[in-house]
Amino acid sequence: MERHMETRRRPSGRRFGRAAATLSLLTSVVACTSAQAPAPLPGAGSGDEVSVATWNMCGVRQWGCEETGSPKDKFQQLRDLVGDSGVRVLLLQEVCSEDLLSSAVRLGPEWHSVFEPYADVDAAGRRTAVDCTGQGRGQAGYGLLAASRLTDVEVVPSEQPTVGLHRGILCARVPAQGLRVCNAHLSLRESDGEHPDWDFRDDQLGSLFATAATDSRTVFGGDFNAPPPVGSRNTSAWIWPSEAYDTFRECDQKGDSRKGRATHKDGTKIDYLFTLLPRTGCEVVDTKASDHRPLVMRVSRPAADPSATPSVPSASSADPGVSSES
Repeated sequence: MERHMETRRRPSGRRFGRAAATLSLLTSVVACTSAQAPAPLPGAGSGDEVSVATWNMCGVRQWGCEETGSPKDKFQQLRDLVGDSGVRVLLLQEVCSEDLLSSAVRLGPEWHSVFEPYADVDAAGRRTAVDCTGQGRGQAGYGLLAASRLTDVEVVPSEQPTVGLHRGILCARVPAQGLRVCNAHLSLRESDGEHPDWDFRDDQLGSLFATAATDSRTVFGGDFNAPPPVGSRNTSAWIWPSEAYDTFRECDQKGDSRKGRATHKDGTKIDYLFTLLPRTGCEVVDTKASDHRPLVMRVSRPAADPSATPSVPSASSADPGVSSES
């Protein structure tokens, strides 16, 4: 978190936001280094490639998502990403816990999910979960959905507003794909009820990129609630770490250009996927089931990690289940 000032300097007496709460998981069975950005994805790709998507589902209806489709519409979009774009791992934001669990069940027995809830934090530090509108849809949060086991699941500590909504960063390994993935949902600017002039996104991006740097097989991204660091009128370009677009390459990056195609209905790009792995495809998918468009990246599949050991037990196949804030 940095208190946003015209000089962009970090004030010496800043107050940190409170750390994220203990990891809460829901699991289910049934349930780049290239110089130019790759062409759009034509299909599932070869066995030497794997496709990863990020999508803010706008599934929390009370956050201005009433007109962005039903849970059925959103699941159909997930199914299309799996079937049409060959996606094997999804980074999801603004998803309801029971919708995520149900999606894993309906996609088939190989699909697994993990979930982390958002929390509203008041001035006394009390944390309150955000319930999704609609009976039986559970809590609002962010999560991972994969067509194989997810292991070594962790919430990465990151600075959060002192008072207000806590989002976060969730990582896991996908041994069957040889990947580690991290899903981040960054704070909105001016989202701290006690210090509205503080901006947390720079520290959150710093935590995310530092975590990704510990494993070259990491694919990471999510809803960053920030445009790319381009343009003379961009007042938030300072939040981006130096390794973004340089050491790491973004899905839609073409050479040194950082612009990318729009992922939000307002015509801006605020959804991202980064990696050190060679990129072989990038697609922005049109949808009527959210105010965000899914972003899909295909990468060369790295060698499987034989040292990865399962840390998230899978449920029995008999398990039941079937902005707004951006």
